[in-house]
Amino acid sequence: MKLENEDALDDLIICHHCYTLHEEVPIHDGSKACCSECGHVLYRYDSKLINHGLALSITGLIFFMLANTFPILKMDILGNEQFITIPKTIYSLFDNGFYIVGFLCLFLIFIFPLMIFLINMLLFILLKMKSGVKVTKELLVLLAHITPWSMADIFFISILVALVKLVSFGQMHIGIAFWALMIFVAIDIYITKNIHISEIWMLRKRILLQGDKNENKK
Repeated sequence: MKLENEDALDDLIICHHCYTLHEEVPIHDGSKACCSECGHVLYRYDSKLINHGLALSITGLIFFMLANTFPILKMDILGNEQFITIPKTIYSLFDNGFYIVGFLCLFLIFIFPLMIFLINMLLFILLKMKSGVKVTKELLVLLAHITPWSMADIFFISILVALVKLVSFGQMHIGIAFWALMIFVAIDIYITKNIHISEIWMLRKRILLQGDKNENKK
């Protein structure tokens, strides 16, 4: 069923807590709109989010590259030294015939986390430049699809569990990539919990769409 006026849906917003439908109203910079029924925050508008999100995205991307370049752990078991890196771990899965697990790890702990930070960085750059109406829309839709599939935090927890189990078999030396991965996961969790996709949609609407409307009126 096709609606006669699909653009009217852009002015409606639903509460994710009690599912009450609201009409979106303009709010001042730095303020937030709450649900009239349960008081849950519906959306925020903060122009400083662009610089804040861009700085976090670039920082997270740097630590992600460090985590995938240097060794995470150095194991010394009976004089046999081995270095563990993320690419080496994924390669070993393919080398031993675990192709499905290898592809899952490749996407969940490398490709998807990398894509999320690259998309966030590109989004904030475009918003800062006030350009890319169609591109930002496609990127936001793609970001909403792949964000739940990023498992870098689960991978880091599995490393901690493996450390506890392997420490009795030999000496373990934590590498630079371990600390880089820890910082990357912390930034990833912070962005996921504090910078919601709905807020980026709000910024896009305020900066790009309303800007185009004002220019058309002139």
